[in-house]
Parts: sequence; C-alpha cells; structure tokens
Amino acid sequence: MEPFKTLTSKTVVLPVENVDTDQIIPARFLKATSKAGLGSKLFADWRFDAEGKPKGDFVLNRPESVGAAILVAGDNFGCGSSREHAPWALVDYGIKGVVSTSIADIFRNNSLKNGLVPVVVDKAAYAKLLAAPGASVTISVEDKTLTLPDGSRASFPIDPFARYCLLNGVDELEFLLSHEAAIAAFEARRG
Repeated sequence: MEPFKTLTSKTVVLPVENVDTDQIIPARFLKATSKAGLGSKLFADWRFDAEGKPKGDFVLNRPESVGAAILVAGDNFGCGSSREHAPWALVDYGIKGVVSTSIADIFRNNSLKNGLVPVVVDKAAYAKLLAAPGASVTISVEDKTLTLPDGSRASFPIDPFARYCLLNGVDELEFLLSHEAAIAAFEARRG
C-alpha cells in the first residue's frame, strides 16, 4: 500500500443516499479474488446499459469526471453487505477518497484497510461540495481535514491505528510483520 498523507483532486459528485455495496460492485463480480480489474465493474449497473455500453447520463461516464480521485457520495454510503470488493473496485477505478455525511461502518473499516479514505463531514461542508461539483479539494490524513473549494477546512474523524497505517503505507499484516523480532523475543521468553 502506498503512503497516504494528502490528496488534492477534483471531485465527482454522486449524491445518492443509501448506496449499498451491491450497487458499488454487483454480486455477479464477486468471484474475483484479485483487486485488479474490479474498477471496470464499479457501479456496473448504473454505468452501463444491457449491451455493456456506457450510459452518457451517469456521472462517472461524463468527460468532466475523468481523473477525479475523490467521490462525494450521498448519506449512508457503502451500506449493505460487508464485501471488501466495494473499496477494491473504487481504488482500482482511481478513487482514493469518499466524502459523505455518513459512511457505513463496515465499508469504512474495509476502506481504511485498502487505502481508501472515508471522510465524514457535517451538512454545511457537504453542501459546499454539492454546490461545486468537479471542484478541487484536499484530503489531509496528516491533519484530519478536508480543504473545501472555498478554502475553508472541515475536520473528519479517523481511527488512530488506521491513520498510522495510511500515513506509513502499511496494512495490518505489514504492521505485524514489522514487529516480528519483538514477537519472536516475547515467544522465546514464554518458552
């Protein structure tokens, strides 16, 4: 995992409430055990018609959304099942942060473990994002802030251990392995 300290990107706005993980990545694509390629299936039922052609009215298919790494999502984003494929698909697509007024707990935890930063802001900050789709914003994991298009900042909560892992570019297993010598010494003492 790459370290995540700050990210400045334009936003793509999808203000739909209660987007569940089956909408993020439909169940028929869950046979994959690799993260690679899942981005092409992101929001598949919303992005593509029955013949697999992109729907021009879906926000991710619009030219102004190309390159956006921050998704501004509706309330209760990522609800539903606990599939880790949902953050995998977002990250593989190029989304590095999701901003909303609330993000489902399991989705939030899965996101943090996979380098996707879930940013929960208050309604006033969220309204500023809705009013400026495509605007550039900055997520700072270091400062736990989101810099809005008007230059104001909104703070967001983040689990301290997850924050440490993001800042250092390590997942939970890499963190444990970095303490292998101390673990071995402890086990030797227990003898």
